[in-house]
Amino acid sequence: MAASWLVLLALCLLLPLLLLGGWKRWRRRRAARHVVAVVLGDVGRSPRMQYHALSLAMHGFSVTLLGFCNSKPHDELLQNNRIQIVGLTELQSLAVGPRVFQYGVKVVFQAMYLLWKLMWREPGDYIFLQNPPGLPSIAVCWFVGCLCGSKLVIDWHNYGYSIMGLVHGPNHPLVLLAKWYERFFGRLSHLNLCVTNAMREDLAENWRIRAVTVYDKPVSHPQLPSLLLDPATERSAFTERYAGSGLVTRLRERPALLVSSTSWTEDEDFSILLAALEKFEQLILDGHNLPSLVCVITGKGPLREYYSRLIQRKCFQHVQVCTPWLEAEDYPLLLGSADLGVCLHTSSSGLDLPMKVVDMFGCCLPVCAVNFKCLHELVKHEENGLVFEDSEELAAQLQMLFSNFPDPAGKLNQFRKNLRESEQLRWDESWVQTVLPLVMDT
Repeated sequence: MAASWLVLLALCLLLPLLLLGGWKRWRRRRAARHVVAVVLGDVGRSPRMQYHALSLAMHGFSVTLLGFCNSKPHDELLQNNRIQIVGLTELQSLAVGPRVFQYGVKVVFQAMYLLWKLMWREPGDYIFLQNPPGLPSIAVCWFVGCLCGSKLVIDWHNYGYSIMGLVHGPNHPLVLLAKWYERFFGRLSHLNLCVTNAMREDLAENWRIRAVTVYDKPVSHPQLPSLLLDPATERSAFTERYAGSGLVTRLRERPALLVSSTSWTEDEDFSILLAALEKFEQLILDGHNLPSLVCVITGKGPLREYYSRLIQRKCFQHVQVCTPWLEAEDYPLLLGSADLGVCLHTSSSGLDLPMKVVDMFGCCLPVCAVNFKCLHELVKHEENGLVFEDSEELAAQLQMLFSNFPDPAGKLNQFRKNLRESEQLRWDESWVQTVLPLVMDT
């Protein structure tokens, strides 16, 4: 730890020389149709920025993608010779002094570190930046763009200050400073993308930022996987394979498979799901015609251990809960096998939509989602899923959906049929209509 901070201190002292050297390098090596994409987070857990990189590469751009490499990105990204991934080092807080001081020092060092990494990369026509996190990356990317003539494109997934407000409270000085910073530097961008119409309207009304809505879209339809099968028996708890044709089908007498995905943060209250599962268990014990339930909750995040301890204390007899981490290629296979998805994302700002539901719909998986301000832009109640307010309502929906399971005439199959018949645009089709004209015209 001490060694890394000494390296950064040396970097600060050498920064003017590094900037000069990087600027001279830019003047010599500026390439056409090149984009620098920046994620001050884990690239493997930033699907939207991965999709941007793939679409840019597909349409003739070379891409340098900078971010933390804590988990594996999509294989398609790794195998694309037009895309170079540059790993960033995640700096830890300095364990000296008050928390505000620690946070300030970390932000300053992160800013200088990111500036150094960008200065010694081939400059691009555009810098695509994911926000949040935008502190300090918005200011750094704007400054780099000024030096090398790159246009800054901010993709607004949410507001960083609203996420900070979940931890510190909306009126904390750090939160208010982050809000000012985000608004001020956000206005300096050349192009802005956002994930919902509600966010587009909020940016225009309150921040005077004009943005284009680019909805998250699924990439491809997965097939029902055979990974649940035991090769020796050709049969698992969920599926079986016919020896002659090799066709994999779901068993009629099987548990129901429920899937939820999370980043284990404060904007998702998993106590709602646990309380609903307890009520579901009690319904089975009371004699209702309901299946046993396997609940798979995927993801990584700060509250995972907390909820894992809560789950371990439950004495379920007919409900099994597991919390694995899946690689990008395995996750859609799980969704393609599941019977129902549950989403507990509420959004710190109320203006973004959960990517997890997009993935579920892309696999034609019906969803029960907790209600919040702009959820209607994605989940249509009683059409492609159900919306609930609390654990009581979620438990009632689970009872209704899984009664007489698996029922070919039931709501679950009707929702799945509606999803199959809906004309869902794939990501690249949507990207070509919304983003490609912007980067070609400017």
